[in-house]
Amino acid sequence: MELSESVQKGLQSLADPSLFDLKSFAVLIDVAFRSLLSAHPGPSLLDQPELKSIDQILLKQCHAAATTYILEGVKQNADKSIISSCLEDVTFNVERIEIFYNSYQKYKEELEGFLASIGRSPPHINDVSWRLEYHMKNGHVHKVNEPCYLLSLNVENGGMGGSSEDINFSCTVEQLQDLVGKMKDAAKSLEKATQM
Repeated sequence: MELSESVQKGLQSLADPSLFDLKSFAVLIDVAFRSLLSAHPGPSLLDQPELKSIDQILLKQCHAAATTYILEGVKQNADKSIISSCLEDVTFNVERIEIFYNSYQKYKEELEGFLASIGRSPPHINDVSWRLEYHMKNGHVHKVNEPCYLLSLNVENGGMGGSSEDINFSCTVEQLQDLVGKMKDAAKSLEKATQM
């Protein structure tokens, strides 16, 4: 597993017993896993009593490194040998590797489900519908007298479910012309790319 330099430094700090004793290490690892699964992660997760004595900047760097490593491990479906090998490379001792791996096993299935729900591709457009409206006055009762297009894009989300949804927006004639021009440019670029 290849890790960036900042992630390696964060994990090396996390492995240092002079910076994180075993109890604060275990708490930070648990917080890292829970923050990935929390619907509304916030600063309160790092406000654990065991972590109060640690420099906040160091704590955030180590938390970011741990969450990055966790996601990378889950993404690659890493087993114990891969996790142990990588953590040994950043000077984790056996006890810390065991604590990390136990948490990894505990949360792995939930994290796999979370990553699968994110999807891998942007939605694609199935259908477009539009209608022309004429705005005579705005909300301040000023006369506007201009046409406005209401567009509805029916898009299908890539990934597991393939659910479709509508994206609705309104635009002026100029904005619609700009959108059409950009779409034509994109189509030409795609056509050129496929001919190479």
